[in-house]
Amino acid sequence: MIDRKFIGHKMPQFSVAVEKGQLCFFAKATGQTDPVYIDESAAKTAGHRGLPVPPTFFFCLESASPDKDAFRDLLGLDYRKLLHGEQSFTYHEMAYAGDVLTFEQSVEDIYDKKNGLLEFVVRKTTVTNQLGTHVADLHSVTVSRNG
Repeated sequence: MIDRKFIGHKMPQFSVAVEKGQLCFFAKATGQTDPVYIDESAAKTAGHRGLPVPPTFFFCLESASPDKDAFRDLLGLDYRKLLHGEQSFTYHEMAYAGDVLTFEQSVEDIYDKKNGLLEFVVRKTTVTNQLGTHVADLHSVTVSRNG
């Protein structure tokens, strides 16, 4: 069983610079047809200060964590028994190429189902930009299969 004492635990913050090339690659790879995601002049004409971060790209940026295994190691999870259960995003402000985003991850909840055969870890990540503006919240659920 995953120790419930980790509910509320915060991981060390880390920051990631948003690179224009990564945004364009992601936009093309995910089939974005709106030119604001790949053409800086189109983005500025549309009222943006630069290339905006495409929807769901925060997940890619979050994976730039300097310790990708920190949560798994903290909770003693066996990666061979893990499933990606759920993911959602709440956007508060736009983020753009050139921004430096800070990610703060925390364990929001740990619970089980099926008499402990499945355990769920709910993680929240708060994203702020270089000005301290709250940009987004990321929620994810990891499922651990036991038995």
